[in-house]
Amino acid sequence: MISIAGYFAVLDTWTIASAISLLLLLIQLPATAILLSRLLKGPNRRPPITPQNPTPELLGNVSVVIPTLNEALRIAPLLDGISQQSYEVREIIVVDSRSGDGTPDLVKAAQQKDPRFRLMTDDPLPTGWVGRPWALHYGFLHTSEASEWFLGMDADIQPSPGLVAGLVKTAEAQGYDLVSLSPQFILKYPGECLLQPALLMTLLYRFNPAGVNTEQSERVMANGQCYLCRRSVLAAVGGYTSASHSFCDDVTLARNIAASGFKVGFLDGAKVFKVRMYEGAKETWEQWGRSLDLKDASSRAQLWGDLWLLLAVQGLPLIVVLTYLFSSPTPTLFSSPTPLLLLLALNLFLLVIRFAMLFAIAPSYDRTQAKGGWLFWLSPLADPLAVVRIFLSAFRIPKEWRGRKYSAKL
Repeated sequence: MISIAGYFAVLDTWTIASAISLLLLLIQLPATAILLSRLLKGPNRRPPITPQNPTPELLGNVSVVIPTLNEALRIAPLLDGISQQSYEVREIIVVDSRSGDGTPDLVKAAQQKDPRFRLMTDDPLPTGWVGRPWALHYGFLHTSEASEWFLGMDADIQPSPGLVAGLVKTAEAQGYDLVSLSPQFILKYPGECLLQPALLMTLLYRFNPAGVNTEQSERVMANGQCYLCRRSVLAAVGGYTSASHSFCDDVTLARNIAASGFKVGFLDGAKVFKVRMYEGAKETWEQWGRSLDLKDASSRAQLWGDLWLLLAVQGLPLIVVLTYLFSSPTPTLFSSPTPLLLLLALNLFLLVIRFAMLFAIAPSYDRTQAKGGWLFWLSPLADPLAVVRIFLSAFRIPKEWRGRKYSAKL
């Protein structure tokens, strides 16, 4: 028999639990509605880009620019893969920012086999510029005016034959002025198998799926690892000058181009290139997590809105469910107050969605080389950590990036 004091203690606990539940429901329900409105667009997204053979009208249409800084350990697959692209590629300009690890020597060796390669050293970094957009801008200024398209590529990607032809043909068929691709990520170590999919999910929850056109320029998504833009359009917006200060220059520039009235697309490129971004969970946490907040491309209101959404639909569900399971004062589920039951049901629903999303993003990961690749399927357990990472970086300006130090006033 429960004592009267015990009864009132339980009653007080339920009263507090009901109040907290109502507050969390007010936070989570609108965010859930927004999330569902985005996920429901998924079935209508454009299919993934596929490799294609070039046709004569593409002859010399593309200038490729690759920024490098100490990439000797990972640039070889890119040099080999881009050299395998056919006659649609007019030139391959590697803009090196004074690497000290032998990167220029690898480019020079590739140049001996393929004369389309050109190695350049960019000018010293101007005030107000971040290194990557400066290198890309410098390369753009030296591209041939005869090329119709500018293609920026990162040194860590592994392109498949037919990537460039497939990308250009898709851009022309769909009328894009700028189109970038999401990759297939290569996973190798247990920690990153758990953490990286959780970090990727922070993007998928905030933006439309790859292949779904976005009407609002401020919600445009882009990926600078493979970034195709009409050369005339890039010239019209001043190259990378509008993204000079940005640590997420790809998204910043894409949004500026979209705001200027040009058509911007973000498509699934998992079938045409892979990427090995970071070595292990520590690098993934420090490097990728530092730019995923996209604060340089967003207004303060938009940033706060995205943080609210991530907290509500990705950060809280696991915490809420575990808290209920381990803190409930009664083992009887249906004796719980209605608000608490509604909160539990909502968060179980969000967890079901999250685990279901693993099947949607599975093709975006190459786990054939991964140790502990099965941890990918448990990555929702890292969601609260991923959301914490976005919060930590959202209001901090990086002081160092890829070996360069920057002023807080940048």
